[in-house]
Amino acid sequence: MTRESPASGSSRGQSKRQSRSRGWRFVIPVLLIGALAALFVRSALVDFFYISSESMTPSLQPGDGLLVDRTAYDGMPARGDVVVFDGAGTLAPYRSSNPIDDLLKAMRVTGNGDYFVKRVIAVEGDTLACCDPDGLLQLNGNPLPEPYLHDGDAPSRVEFEVTVPEGRFWVMGDHRSDSADSRALLGAPGGGMIPADRVVGRVDSIVWPLGRIGIEP
Repeated sequence: MTRESPASGSSRGQSKRQSRSRGWRFVIPVLLIGALAALFVRSALVDFFYISSESMTPSLQPGDGLLVDRTAYDGMPARGDVVVFDGAGTLAPYRSSNPIDDLLKAMRVTGNGDYFVKRVIAVEGDTLACCDPDGLLQLNGNPLPEPYLHDGDAPSRVEFEVTVPEGRFWVMGDHRSDSADSRALLGAPGGGMIPADRVVGRVDSIVWPLGRIGIEP
């Protein structure tokens, strides 16, 4: 019977530990590179958001996962598009930040409550009013058809007339009776207008749950 000497066993154990150590030295950089690549994609190309309220029903349902195109706009978003934007200082309270806070917010480790999903109704230079004799919004003096509205909702129960200033846009939820949007800030500084540079991106389609994949808002 061949017996393994203590020296031989110690050498083999040391070899295994060295192998595991070399393995971790390979895995850790790969994980870091993967994390940085994912952060770059989410911050510059496409992003993913969940819907948590009913303010955009029936177009978007609570629990829907959204694919957001961060490259869709070079400035002002388009009328009728559904966008994700940072509402800090408008629909959400303003909080002073620093580079670390901004990074954590970009990764959505913090600040998730500052992001909103709404439909762009008017852009810079537009005049929007509620409502004409038929109960429709008037955009630049013309009735605005809104086939996306929640059944039973009026375009707005709040009467208003606004002209959107340069560099800003006006948003509303599709479920008008259950949406805190630009109307909620009428009379406040900024008048409910969202700065164009706060746009994260355009909602292109639903990617979750399985039964709703591919639906466009």
